[in-house]
Amino acid sequence: MTASDPMTNRVRYIEVVALVLGSIIIWWRPIAADFGLALSNDAYTHVLLILPLSIALIYFGNKTTSLPSTLEARGWLGPILLVAAFLFRCAAAWNFWHLSAGNNLSLSMFSLVIWWIGMVIHCFGLGGFRSLLFPLCFLLLIVPFPEPVLNWITGFLQYQSALAASVLFRLARVPVIRDGVVLSIPGLDIEVARECSSIRSSMMLLVTTLILAHLFLRSPWRKVLLVVLAIPLCVVKNAVRIFTIVELGTRVDAGFLEGKLHRNGGILFLGFALILIVVLLWGLRRGEGGSQVRTA
Repeated sequence: MTASDPMTNRVRYIEVVALVLGSIIIWWRPIAADFGLALSNDAYTHVLLILPLSIALIYFGNKTTSLPSTLEARGWLGPILLVAAFLFRCAAAWNFWHLSAGNNLSLSMFSLVIWWIGMVIHCFGLGGFRSLLFPLCFLLLIVPFPEPVLNWITGFLQYQSALAASVLFRLARVPVIRDGVVLSIPGLDIEVARECSSIRSSMMLLVTTLILAHLFLRSPWRKVLLVVLAIPLCVVKNAVRIFTIVELGTRVDAGFLEGKLHRNGGILFLGFALILIVVLLWGLRRGEGGSQVRTA
């Protein structure tokens, strides 16, 4: 039976709707907790964007890359993933492994993404999964970081931002001594605290870079390169923010050290990083076009 058969299309889309509704019912509490965490914790603000972006990528991507024209024979991989996801959900609901609340939520949301992937494989086959590979894998970003991972990321951003900021002070001929995440300049000690790690804007930058690389680059290695280059940019933008606020606070007005630029200026420096990402994207896209012309 082919996918062009109206009855076949109707049946498989009914299955998709039923499985999506089932997932919302089964995972309702973790979904609500996940979005509540995104609204209350800067490290997870990006979660609010992931589901709408994934839906948009699936909807608009289907205009250019349609699902396979014939339905594959149903294998066991889809049902296996669905059953595994349900079992993980049960394990998280009863907390069989005595996980902390944060890690338990990570397990629940991970099992939800596995359910959705299993749903696509079950209804559309591996060909359908391959055609939706990026938006489905992109959904993994709704999974909150396990606590050890979040602590490592925050510590990495703190330490590297302090290191990069000390380099900027030296380039500006400002005497500076760095002790871990504490910077000492004449008359002022600055601690790059956990709250100053800029993890929210860093995650926004990485999410945006992933989308841009997917939409505007064709070569896999160029996509990977652009995303990899976004990681040091996360550090650089935060270092520029620290340097700018400290210089304004020590040379212009001490109010800058605790003012709006300090509390809410992340969007400004995120914009600076995004401009650099667009420039890098433009260069990679030009190189991609040139290589295709030579191939032709």
